[in-house]
Amino acid sequence: MSTLVAYFSATGTTARAARALAEAVGADLFEIAPEQPYSPADLNWNDKDSRSSREMSDETCRPAVAGDAPDMSRYDTVFLGFPIWWYVEPRIVDTFLEAHDFAGKTVVPFATSGGSGLGRAPQRMATLAPGATVTEGRLLNGRLDADDLRAWARSL
Repeated sequence: MSTLVAYFSATGTTARAARALAEAVGADLFEIAPEQPYSPADLNWNDKDSRSSREMSDETCRPAVAGDAPDMSRYDTVFLGFPIWWYVEPRIVDTFLEAHDFAGKTVVPFATSGGSGLGRAPQRMATLAPGATVTEGRLLNGRLDADDLRAWARSL
């Protein structure tokens, strides 16, 4: 079995963290790309009518993912990265979680954030991935040290 780093990145920040993590731990990398890319206006959290604001205010919203994910049966550990939106994971991450069987797998959230922690994301993710072990996770902001990332992965 091997490890996957799957991530959603709206601005490139989470993508950089995901690439650093995948390289440090020798994992496969998969981008959870939206079928309809987000524009800067879509991401304006100060606008209650922006796409991201509308999605996050609707618990049932599941934005479509472009492309096919790798065969999830090949992985026993999935690091799942995202920017923090409204103190949780973006709804497109929920789409990814609900589309795959994570039973028996370890799901490790990691996030980037300008000012908050992981919030309720790990708890929400556990409800969307029945049978998975969802860990507390970690913020991966700023400069990332490969040795630190490897030590963190080994500690799981």
